[in-house]
Amino acid sequence: MGERNEVSVQEVRFYLAAKAAAGQWNTAQALAVAAKIAPRTSRAYATKLVKLGLFDVAEVFPAHRYRLSDKASKRNAAYVQRLEGAAEVFSLGER
Repeated sequence: MGERNEVSVQEVRFYLAAKAAAGQWNTAQALAVAAKIAPRTSRAYATKLVKLGLFDVAEVFPAHRYRLSDKASKRNAAYVQRLEGAAEVFSLGER
């Protein structure tokens, strides 16, 4: 996933699913189910959001676990604002 200006509805749903889990560790598969997106797409978004500093990752077997970082807004406030703004545009708001 290259650097783009657009934020997709799938990425926003993925972010909101992690946000709704509030500090719980989840697999990319569990987040895919919650966000109603494909597992492969979920893994790609998890990797992207780890690199952007929004997600914490626990590298455990058999599947890595992810959670929205408590420090996400401090690490990358601009991207959090983009996701929150896109959630409003897509009428996805709080869950």
